[in-house]
Amino acid sequence: MNEVIGLLEDLVGIDSVNPSLVAGGKGETEIATFIKSWLQTRGFETHWLEKISGRPSVVGVLKGSGGGKSLMLNGHIDTVTLAGNPDGTTPRIENGKMYARGAYDMKCGVAAMLVAASRAKDLNLRGDIVVACVSDEEHGSIGSFELIEHFKADAAIVTEPTELELVTAHKGFVWLTIETHGVAAHGSRPLEGVDAIAKMGKVLVALEQMDLDLRSNSTHAMLKGGSVHASIINGGQELSSYPAHCKLEVERRTIPGETAAMVKQEFRTMLEGIKASDSSFQYSLTMGLERVPHEVSESEEIVQTLLKNASQILEKTPKIRGETFWTDCAALSSVGIPSFLFGAVGAGAHSANEWVDLNSVVQLEEILFQTIQEFCS
Repeated sequence: MNEVIGLLEDLVGIDSVNPSLVAGGKGETEIATFIKSWLQTRGFETHWLEKISGRPSVVGVLKGSGGGKSLMLNGHIDTVTLAGNPDGTTPRIENGKMYARGAYDMKCGVAAMLVAASRAKDLNLRGDIVVACVSDEEHGSIGSFELIEHFKADAAIVTEPTELELVTAHKGFVWLTIETHGVAAHGSRPLEGVDAIAKMGKVLVALEQMDLDLRSNSTHAMLKGGSVHASIINGGQELSSYPAHCKLEVERRTIPGETAAMVKQEFRTMLEGIKASDSSFQYSLTMGLERVPHEVSESEEIVQTLLKNASQILEKTPKIRGETFWTDCAALSSVGIPSFLFGAVGAGAHSANEWVDLNSVVQLEEILFQTIQEFCS
């Protein structure tokens, strides 16, 4: 069996469900231990990162002879739930596809980057190779945020599945909480009460219009425009009372160039507009988690190097595109590491029918190997 496929089988056979998503999930300790041993037997310098107990990442380093560019390969080792897929850690191969939890998202990418880096060990390259197998990407990316406290590189490739296409840009997001404030009163006394839920209705109408405006304002060549949606709403305490409070949690998806400060002003303007037309409208706005959008120039040397090698191996020029979800690329770029996504072909991420095309995993490993050889020489 091809080495990368054998390693992928080993990796998907280890339960690494993210405990931040699923209570009692096994987490990354077992798979990180396996990878550390795999790296050590192949001569890698290994580093164990575990700022949060029970949530380790493992990093392997092959030191170059000096004077060359360093390259980081990054992939997450946690998965989502096994619910609906109880046999998800038992890989099944049919018609050139492997079915298993994490086979596509993204243990295929981890297997490919490990084997590619290991093959490069005997090339006597001048630049360092860093393989980062990180925790928690499916929830809060604690692994990559810890990683960048300790490791840097001249460039990085994140091996998330991309259908063997280059993803050089992706969206970010900002979470916000809006509360409308009413006046509690008995339901029989409308002159005394102010309905906080009804007031939130005005916010929802304005939010819908904001979303339409954002999505129709296509300002980014790959990602088009931003978007916004109402995520969670609650309010009131009983049927016979006017509700004094209503709380709405909102997610605003952002494109490169948009910041949390800009989003805050955007919402403040919307809410103040409602207040100007309704003197009884009272609100509060709280900013929550931000994950910044990401973009890397197509002219970056690492992008052009992989594009050339991928074109030769695939016998066609891969598409360069953007993605709508957030990835660890943004964490790496926040410390000045040019990074992009490139990974295997498959489908069913987070579903009960997850699979990866095995030939694409073999191609991915070869493309990564050739890219390492050229970039770090």
